[in-house]
Amino acid sequence: MKYIESIILLLVLVIAIGMFLTKLKSIRSAIQQGRKENRSENPTARLRNMILVALGQKKMFQRPIPAILHGFIYIGFLVINIEVLGMIIDGLFQTHRVLGVTGIVYDILTISNEVLALFVILVCVILLYRRNIANVKRFRGVEMHAAQKNDANIILYIEIILMLGLFTMNTADLKFYTLQNIELAGVYPISTLLIDFFPNNTASLHMLEKSGWWFHILGILAFLNYLPYSKHFHIMMAFPNTYYYKISPIGKLNAPEHIQQEIKAIMDPSYTIPALPEGSAPLALGAKDIQDLSWKNLLDGFACTECGRCTSVCPANLTGKLLSPRKIIMNIRDRQEDFIQHKEVEKTLLGGYISAEELWACTTCNACVQECPVNIDPVAPIIEMRRFLVMETSAAPASLNAMFANLENNGSPWAFPAADRFNWSSEISYKS
Repeated sequence: MKYIESIILLLVLVIAIGMFLTKLKSIRSAIQQGRKENRSENPTARLRNMILVALGQKKMFQRPIPAILHGFIYIGFLVINIEVLGMIIDGLFQTHRVLGVTGIVYDILTISNEVLALFVILVCVILLYRRNIANVKRFRGVEMHAAQKNDANIILYIEIILMLGLFTMNTADLKFYTLQNIELAGVYPISTLLIDFFPNNTASLHMLEKSGWWFHILGILAFLNYLPYSKHFHIMMAFPNTYYYKISPIGKLNAPEHIQQEIKAIMDPSYTIPALPEGSAPLALGAKDIQDLSWKNLLDGFACTECGRCTSVCPANLTGKLLSPRKIIMNIRDRQEDFIQHKEVEKTLLGGYISAEELWACTTCNACVQECPVNIDPVAPIIEMRRFLVMETSAAPASLNAMFANLENNGSPWAFPAADRFNWSSEISYKS
């Protein structure tokens, strides 16, 4: 009978972690639908980038106030989960505050947990105010439907409830031990202030402590399985996304190998394009759907925080154009999720989710790339979809088609022959 609770906890852990890994597998499968691209060069630079941007939150500090608020939640998430590990060990082996054997280390941990838990509650309340009452502009947009707003609120409510569960467990446990004149491992500055609000009955306190314990464990496991369906999946995906971020200059355009081969064949008639593997279809010139984008473009979709920093600095969006870099990335993720669920099979990313008008509004200034706190690159898929419009369907705007014709016929973007290229020099009058 003693270990029934341990068996129940083990079953819950296996089911919850199994469900989470199954969802991760489907997401990995969706990302692998993308075109192959080598992102393995210079691992040292990539690791440094991941540590600074994902772990160190470097780019968050471009906006100090949100960075400080986010920092409390982020640090609280990391530190409090250390004690959660101890709680799981206690549940599996029927121990009690097993990490208490570390002495002063556990004292520091419990003090940190309680202070950070209080700050997490306060910050979540502030963030709820910013999203629902202050109505910060970058939290709005055509792509931000009720589901996105509800998702952000749900996460904040969950975090508040989890912290309250932690305080319930600690305070009940502290008073239970105090009534029996036994010292409880750890130091609890916040729970000590709450102790008088709890009953003096040891049986009730034990039940409250167990309820808080189970509530916190089950809440975290539920949160874990909600993450892949939420914008907060960036908590995990930020690390691979920043590691595989391109280390070449931010504005450098990349031409896929198969497009370079096509250009070589045009420029050099003697060049022979390597044969495709047997049974494989020719690769598109540009991107019409998610399988035409690189796997890194698809990874970006799952790393998006929906924070709106990219759109808030986009010059096209600021001048009233249809383009929103956040929408581009969210549409890529939506298309992948529909692909996983076998929905909207007749639609493609280009045309079905993203319009040509949005794509041609982009100035490729890369302000969105510079601003993104997890190094998402909205410009890359925009360029690939514009390539498809130009190279596969000749559907560029009239001004660009005119320029292309001039380049082909005259060797320059202007409508005059190469022989007249220097006529401008004769029109210059020089002062003596």
